Amino acid sequence: MSKLAGLVMAAGLSSRMGAFKPLLPLGKDTVIERTVDSLLTGGADSVTVVTGYRGDEVEAVLSRRFGGRVGFAHNGDYASTDMLQSVRLGCGALPPCDAFFLLPGDMPAVGEDTFRLLVRAWGETPDRVIFPTLNGRRKHPPLIPAAFLPEIVSFHGEGGLRALWGQMDGRLRTVPADDPGTGLDLDTPEDYQTCLALLKERRGTTSSDTHLKQQDWREPR
Repeated sequence: MSKLAGLVMAAGLSSRMGAFKPLLPLGKDTVIERTVDSLLTGGADSVTVVTGYRGDEVEAVLSRRFGGRVGFAHNGDYASTDMLQSVRLGCGALPPCDAFFLLPGDMPAVGEDTFRLLVRAWGETPDRVIFPTLNGRRKHPPLIPAAFLPEIVSFHGEGGLRALWGQMDGRLRTVPADDPGTGLDLDTPEDYQTCLALLKERRGTTSSDTHLKQQDWREPR
């Protein structure tokens, strides 16, 4: 059986949100807990989280919740580097795996079926990076074969992740996911409220997530 991992980038400053995104509440959980849990539920055997700003707090929350299933890498230059730097650091910290999902830490609403869809597609074309699409556009998370790790770690061109994927264009495959969670990253308070509504709708009003309601996202000043 293939061994799958998850890689989560959670090093940023959350400047557009006005509050620290990873630790915002989503029901009884936090955003970062939901993101990690979605990967583990979706098929990842372990998850590596790249932390930066307030990294000790994030690591404490995740270690308490998931124990040894979550490992960490730290981007000490989080204030001056882009997401690609966190990706490179995280790739170097991944445990042995056959492929890994790559997911920003502020995307907690990717559906379980989407992860399974990506795994099936990868099984058909194991030499391709598999992206879900929403309305015909590539979204997160891609499922990346481990054979791509050296190329990702050594890439230092300008343009960040977009330039990296451009370099790999002929080795990418897309599969329609029809999952709004693949396009919902929590950049603003409005995104946060949209996420709460989506999770409540997905779980249903009779589930344990009935407390997923309009929440005050702002931290005390």
